[in-house]
Amino acid sequence: MHLAITHETRYSYSPAVQTAQHVAHLQPANTPCQTVLQHQLDVEPAATVQHNIDAFCNHRAYWALNNPHDGLRVRAYSELQTSTIAPATSSQSWESVREHFRYRGGHPADVNNGFVFGSHHAPVHEAFLAYAQSSFSPGRPLMQAAIELTARMHRDFTYASQSTDINTPAIEALESRRGVCQDFAHILLACLRSLGLPARYVSGYLLTQPPPGQPRLVGSDASHAWASVYLPELASHASQGWLDLDPTNNRCGLASPGLDYVRLAVGRDFADVSPLRGVLQGGGAHTLEVAVTVAPVGE
Repeated sequence: MHLAITHETRYSYSPAVQTAQHVAHLQPANTPCQTVLQHQLDVEPAATVQHNIDAFCNHRAYWALNNPHDGLRVRAYSELQTSTIAPATSSQSWESVREHFRYRGGHPADVNNGFVFGSHHAPVHEAFLAYAQSSFSPGRPLMQAAIELTARMHRDFTYASQSTDINTPAIEALESRRGVCQDFAHILLACLRSLGLPARYVSGYLLTQPPPGQPRLVGSDASHAWASVYLPELASHASQGWLDLDPTNNRCGLASPGLDYVRLAVGRDFADVSPLRGVLQGGGAHTLEVAVTVAPVGE
Protein backbone atom coordinates (compact mmCIF):
# COMPACT_ATOMS: atom_id res chain seq x y z
CA MET A 1 0.00 0.00 0.00
CA HIS A 2 1.40 3.40 -1.05
CA LEU A 3 0.61 5.94 1.69
CA ALA A 4 1.26 9.66 2.13
CA ILE A 5 1.35 11.18 5.62
CA THR A 6 1.31 14.84 6.56
CA HIS A 7 1.82 15.71 10.23
CA GLU A 8 1.67 19.43 11.02
CA THR A 9 2.12 20.97 14.46
CA ARG A 10 1.56 24.67 15.25
CA TYR A 11 2.37 26.45 18.51
CA SER A 12 1.42 30.06 19.29
CA TYR A 13 3.19 31.80 22.20
CA SER A 14 2.13 34.83 24.20
CA PRO A 15 4.40 36.57 25.06
CA ALA A 16 7.10 35.55 22.62
CA VAL A 17 9.60 32.81 23.39
CA GLN A 18 13.15 34.15 23.49
CA THR A 19 15.11 30.99 22.65
CA ALA A 20 14.20 27.33 22.23
CA GLN A 21 15.63 23.91 21.52
CA HIS A 22 13.48 21.17 19.97
CA VAL A 23 13.69 17.43 19.28
CA ALA A 24 11.36 15.58 16.89
CA HIS A 25 10.62 11.95 16.08
CA LEU A 26 8.69 12.49 12.84
CA GLN A 27 10.64 10.46 10.25
CA PRO A 28 9.55 6.84 9.82
CA ALA A 29 12.22 4.17 9.57
CA ASN A 30 12.57 1.42 7.02
CA THR A 31 11.25 -1.78 8.59
CA PRO A 32 10.45 -5.31 7.39
CA CYS A 33 6.93 -4.07 6.58
CA GLN A 34 7.53 -0.56 5.25
CA THR A 35 9.87 1.28 2.90
CA VAL A 36 10.24 5.05 3.14
CA LEU A 37 10.15 6.56 -0.35
CA GLN A 38 10.57 10.19 0.67
CA HIS A 39 10.56 12.38 3.76
CA GLN A 40 10.65 16.14 4.24
CA LEU A 41 10.67 18.19 7.44
CA ASP A 42 9.94 21.94 7.32
CA VAL A 43 10.37 24.24 10.33
CA GLU A 44 9.25 27.86 10.77
CA PRO A 45 10.94 30.06 11.94
CA ALA A 46 13.72 28.79 9.71
CA ALA A 47 16.36 26.74 11.50
CA THR A 48 19.27 24.46 10.75
CA VAL A 49 17.86 21.01 11.37
CA GLN A 50 20.31 18.26 12.25
CA HIS A 51 19.62 14.52 12.25
CA ASN A 52 20.89 11.46 14.06
CA ILE A 53 19.81 7.98 15.17
CA ASP A 54 18.79 7.52 18.81
CA ALA A 55 19.41 4.57 21.13
CA PHE A 56 16.36 2.72 19.76
CA CYS A 57 17.41 3.18 16.10
CA ASN A 58 14.78 5.88 15.51
CA HIS A 59 15.40 8.87 13.26
CA ARG A 60 15.70 12.00 15.39
CA ALA A 61 15.78 15.65 14.25
CA TYR A 62 16.85 18.56 16.44
CA TRP A 63 17.31 22.31 16.09
CA ALA A 64 17.69 25.53 18.05
CA LEU A 65 15.87 28.86 17.67
CA ASN A 66 17.98 31.65 19.11
CA ASN A 67 15.79 34.67 18.32
CA PRO A 68 12.44 35.77 19.81
CA HIS A 69 9.43 34.15 18.11
CA ASP A 70 5.73 34.05 18.83
CA GLY A 71 5.01 30.76 17.08
CA LEU A 72 6.41 27.48 15.76
CA ARG A 73 5.26 25.44 12.78
CA VAL A 74 6.65 21.96 12.10
CA ARG A 75 5.43 20.06 9.03
CA ALA A 76 6.55 16.51 8.27
CA TYR A 77 5.63 14.84 4.99
CA SER A 78 6.39 11.17 4.29
CA GLU A 79 5.56 8.69 1.57
CA LEU A 80 5.86 4.98 2.27
CA GLN A 81 5.15 1.63 0.73
CA THR A 82 3.78 -0.88 3.23
CA SER A 83 4.04 -4.62 2.63
CA THR A 84 3.57 -8.01 4.26
CA ILE A 85 6.13 -10.59 5.36
CA ALA A 86 6.00 -14.38 5.49
CA PRO A 87 3.80 -15.63 8.35
CA ALA A 88 5.28 -17.57 11.26
CA THR A 89 4.14 -19.07 14.52
CA SER A 90 5.87 -19.57 17.84
CA SER A 91 5.13 -22.26 20.42
CA GLN A 92 7.62 -20.85 22.93
CA SER A 93 5.99 -20.63 26.36
CA TRP A 94 5.78 -17.30 28.11
CA GLU A 95 7.66 -18.73 31.12
CA SER A 96 10.63 -19.73 28.93
CA VAL A 97 10.79 -16.20 27.53
CA ARG A 98 10.68 -14.80 31.06
CA GLU A 99 13.53 -17.14 32.04
CA HIS A 100 15.47 -16.14 28.92
CA PHE A 101 15.56 -12.57 30.24
CA ARG A 102 16.25 -13.43 33.87
CA TYR A 103 19.66 -12.15 34.97
CA ARG A 104 22.40 -14.76 35.27
CA GLY A 105 25.91 -13.78 36.26
CA GLY A 106 28.48 -14.49 33.57
CA HIS A 107 25.90 -14.92 30.81
CA PRO A 108 25.60 -12.38 27.96
CA ALA A 109 22.51 -10.18 28.08
CA ASP A 110 19.94 -10.15 25.29
CA VAL A 111 20.00 -6.91 23.29
CA ASN A 112 16.30 -6.41 24.14
CA ASN A 113 16.83 -6.80 27.87
CA GLY A 114 16.03 -3.13 28.52
CA PHE A 115 12.41 -3.62 27.45
CA VAL A 116 11.72 -5.97 30.40
CA PHE A 117 11.96 -3.25 33.04
CA GLY A 118 9.21 -0.83 34.03
CA SER A 119 9.35 2.75 32.77
CA HIS A 120 7.73 6.02 33.80
CA HIS A 121 4.53 5.53 31.80
CA ALA A 122 4.47 1.71 31.94
CA PRO A 123 5.55 0.63 35.44
CA VAL A 124 5.73 -2.87 36.85
CA HIS A 125 2.86 -3.26 39.36
CA GLU A 126 0.83 -6.08 40.89
CA ALA A 127 -2.42 -4.59 39.50
CA PHE A 128 -1.19 -5.11 35.92
CA LEU A 129 0.00 -8.60 36.80
CA ALA A 130 -3.42 -9.45 38.23
CA TYR A 131 -5.22 -8.24 35.10
CA ALA A 132 -2.91 -10.11 32.71
CA GLN A 133 -2.63 -13.36 34.65
CA SER A 134 -5.75 -15.11 33.35
CA SER A 135 -4.37 -15.02 29.79
CA PHE A 136 -1.02 -16.45 30.83
CA SER A 137 -1.81 -19.94 32.09
CA PRO A 138 1.13 -22.29 32.80
CA GLY A 139 2.94 -23.45 29.68
CA ARG A 140 0.89 -21.35 27.28
CA PRO A 141 2.71 -20.03 24.18
CA LEU A 142 3.58 -16.36 24.58
CA MET A 143 2.26 -15.50 21.11
CA GLN A 144 -1.15 -17.02 21.89
CA ALA A 145 -1.35 -15.47 25.36
CA ALA A 146 -0.36 -11.98 24.17
CA ILE A 147 -2.95 -12.04 21.37
CA GLU A 148 -5.66 -13.10 23.83
CA LEU A 149 -4.68 -10.34 26.29
CA THR A 150 -4.89 -7.80 23.46
CA ALA A 151 -8.38 -9.01 22.51
CA ARG A 152 -9.51 -8.97 26.14
CA MET A 153 -8.37 -5.38 26.55
CA HIS A 154 -10.30 -4.47 23.41
CA ARG A 155 -13.45 -5.92 24.98
CA ASP A 156 -12.92 -4.57 28.50
CA PHE A 157 -11.83 -1.00 27.78
CA THR A 158 -13.78 1.93 26.36
CA TYR A 159 -12.11 4.32 23.95
CA ALA A 160 -13.01 7.80 25.22
CA SER A 161 -11.39 10.75 23.45
CA GLN A 162 -9.99 13.42 25.79
CA SER A 163 -10.75 11.27 28.86
CA THR A 164 -7.03 11.22 29.73
CA ASP A 165 -3.80 13.06 28.90
CA ILE A 166 -0.14 12.09 28.85
CA ASN A 167 0.09 12.70 32.62
CA THR A 168 -2.71 10.24 33.45
CA PRO A 169 -1.04 7.24 35.16
CA ALA A 170 -1.55 3.89 33.43
CA ILE A 171 -2.80 2.43 36.72
CA GLU A 172 -5.60 5.02 36.75
CA ALA A 173 -6.62 4.17 33.19
CA LEU A 174 -6.56 0.46 34.13
CA GLU A 175 -8.91 1.06 37.05
CA SER A 176 -11.35 3.20 35.05
CA ARG A 177 -11.19 0.93 31.96
CA ARG A 178 -11.24 4.10 29.82
CA GLY A 179 -8.70 5.98 27.77
CA VAL A 180 -7.15 6.44 24.35
CA CYS A 181 -4.67 4.42 22.29
CA GLN A 182 -1.72 5.80 24.23
CA ASP A 183 -3.22 4.63 27.53
CA PHE A 184 -4.02 1.19 26.14
CA ALA A 185 -0.48 0.77 24.80
CA HIS A 186 1.00 1.72 28.18
CA ILE A 187 -1.35 -0.64 30.03
CA LEU A 188 -0.45 -3.53 27.72
CA LEU A 189 3.26 -2.78 28.15
CA ALA A 190 2.88 -2.68 31.94
CA CYS A 191 0.99 -6.01 31.92
CA LEU A 192 3.66 -7.76 29.86
CA ARG A 193 6.57 -6.31 31.83
CA SER A 194 4.90 -7.17 35.14
CA LEU A 195 5.07 -10.78 33.93
CA GLY A 196 8.80 -10.36 33.24
CA LEU A 197 8.39 -10.13 29.46
CA PRO A 198 10.09 -7.69 27.02
CA ALA A 199 7.69 -5.24 25.38
CA ARG A 200 8.14 -1.90 23.62
CA TYR A 201 5.98 1.13 22.78
CA VAL A 202 5.30 1.87 19.11
CA SER A 203 4.22 5.27 17.80
CA GLY A 204 2.87 5.67 14.31
CA TYR A 205 -0.17 6.19 12.14
CA LEU A 206 -3.21 4.21 11.03
CA LEU A 207 -5.08 4.74 7.77
CA THR A 208 -8.70 5.45 8.68
CA GLN A 209 -11.64 5.12 6.33
CA PRO A 210 -14.18 7.98 5.93
CA PRO A 211 -17.90 7.17 6.18
CA PRO A 212 -19.39 5.76 2.94
CA GLY A 213 -20.04 8.51 0.40
CA GLN A 214 -18.01 11.12 2.26
CA PRO A 215 -14.57 12.47 1.29
CA ARG A 216 -11.50 11.99 3.46
CA LEU A 217 -11.05 15.09 5.65
CA VAL A 218 -7.62 16.68 5.45
CA GLY A 219 -5.99 17.06 8.85
CA SER A 220 -8.64 15.08 10.74
CA ASP A 221 -6.53 11.98 11.47
CA ALA A 222 -4.29 11.51 14.49
CA SER A 223 -1.15 9.76 15.61
CA HIS A 224 -1.62 6.22 16.84
CA ALA A 225 0.12 4.03 19.39
CA TRP A 226 0.35 0.33 20.10
CA ALA A 227 2.76 -2.16 21.70
CA SER A 228 4.89 -5.10 20.65
CA VAL A 229 6.26 -8.12 22.52
CA TYR A 230 9.48 -9.95 21.76
CA LEU A 231 9.55 -13.65 20.82
CA PRO A 232 13.15 -14.94 20.96
CA GLU A 233 12.18 -18.06 19.02
CA LEU A 234 11.46 -15.85 15.98
CA ALA A 235 14.58 -13.66 16.24
CA SER A 236 15.81 -14.86 12.82
CA HIS A 237 12.41 -14.31 11.17
CA ALA A 238 11.86 -11.22 9.01
CA SER A 239 9.96 -9.66 11.94
CA GLN A 240 13.14 -9.91 14.06
CA GLY A 241 10.95 -11.51 16.72
CA TRP A 242 8.56 -8.62 17.36
CA LEU A 243 4.81 -9.25 17.48
CA ASP A 244 2.82 -5.99 17.22
CA LEU A 245 -0.32 -5.73 19.37
CA ASP A 246 -2.97 -3.00 19.01
CA PRO A 247 -5.56 -3.29 21.80
CA THR A 248 -7.42 -0.22 20.55
CA ASN A 249 -8.47 -2.03 17.36
CA ASN A 250 -7.75 -5.66 18.30
CA ARG A 251 -5.19 -6.00 15.50
CA CYS A 252 -2.02 -8.09 15.76
CA GLY A 253 0.77 -9.10 13.41
CA LEU A 254 4.47 -9.85 13.17
CA ALA A 255 6.42 -6.58 12.66
CA SER A 256 3.17 -4.71 11.92
CA PRO A 257 -0.55 -5.09 12.67
CA GLY A 258 -1.38 -4.58 8.97
CA LEU A 259 -0.80 -2.79 5.68
CA ASP A 260 -2.74 0.23 6.95
CA TYR A 261 -0.26 0.86 9.80
CA VAL A 262 2.90 2.97 9.63
CA ARG A 263 5.55 2.72 12.33
CA LEU A 264 7.15 6.01 13.31
CA ALA A 265 9.35 5.16 16.30
CA VAL A 266 9.81 2.64 19.13
CA GLY A 267 10.91 3.03 22.74
CA ARG A 268 10.22 2.10 26.34
CA ASP A 269 7.13 4.32 26.41
CA PHE A 270 5.80 7.60 24.99
CA ALA A 271 8.55 9.63 26.67
CA ASP A 272 11.15 8.07 24.34
CA VAL A 273 9.27 8.81 21.12
CA SER A 274 7.32 12.03 21.63
CA PRO A 275 6.75 13.46 18.11
CA LEU A 276 7.88 16.92 19.22
CA ARG A 277 9.28 18.28 22.44
CA GLY A 278 11.28 21.32 23.42
CA VAL A 279 12.90 23.46 26.10
CA LEU A 280 11.81 27.09 25.98
CA GLN A 281 13.21 30.27 27.51
CA GLY A 282 10.59 32.96 28.06
CA GLY A 283 7.08 32.84 26.74
CA GLY A 284 3.95 32.17 28.75
CA ALA A 285 0.59 30.82 27.65
CA HIS A 286 0.64 28.83 24.43
CA THR A 287 -1.85 27.14 22.16
CA LEU A 288 -1.28 23.94 20.23
CA GLU A 289 -2.86 22.68 17.00
CA VAL A 290 -2.02 19.32 15.42
CA ALA A 291 -3.31 18.16 12.02
CA VAL A 292 -2.54 14.70 10.62
CA THR A 293 -3.58 13.30 7.25
CA VAL A 294 -3.00 9.68 6.24
CA ALA A 295 -4.17 8.78 2.73
CA PRO A 296 -3.35 6.51 -0.19
CA VAL A 297 -1.15 8.31 -2.72
CA GLY A 298 -3.21 9.72 -5.57
CA GLU A 299 -6.44 9.96 -3.61
